[in-house]
Amino acid sequence: VQLQASGGGLVQAGGSLRLSCAASGPIPRNYVMAWFRQAPGKEREFVEGISWSGGTTYYPGSEKGRFIISKDKVKNTVYLQMNNLNPEDTAVYYCAAGDIHGTVVRTTEYAYWGQGTQVTVSS
Repeated sequence: VQLQASGGGLVQAGGSLRLSCAASGPIPRNYVMAWFRQAPGKEREFVEGISWSGGTTYYPGSEKGRFIISKDKVKNTVYLQMNNLNPEDTAVYYCAAGDIHGTVVRTTEYAYWGQGTQVTVSS
């Protein structure tokens, strides 16, 4: 599975962006697709995830309501709609795919990663 993330950019505080993660090749049914982000000097952190075959979504709680993950199985693409952005959301956003055996928030659970897309929110 190869993942290609896109949709990042520069936006003012309060604005919105939609990130896309397009997968080449079939995604196994049992996989979880997720978005992570990494700000300068910080560890990569889980943003949201979604099961590829079912309807389960995973939210860490902190961004619920502002960020919405979705998928289009026909297009083999996962999206992250980000609303009401603030400067603390500035980071490189990565999409990931993996067969989860532990917890969805751990980076080590994911075998495949996209290249990252930069999101910068100005105040």
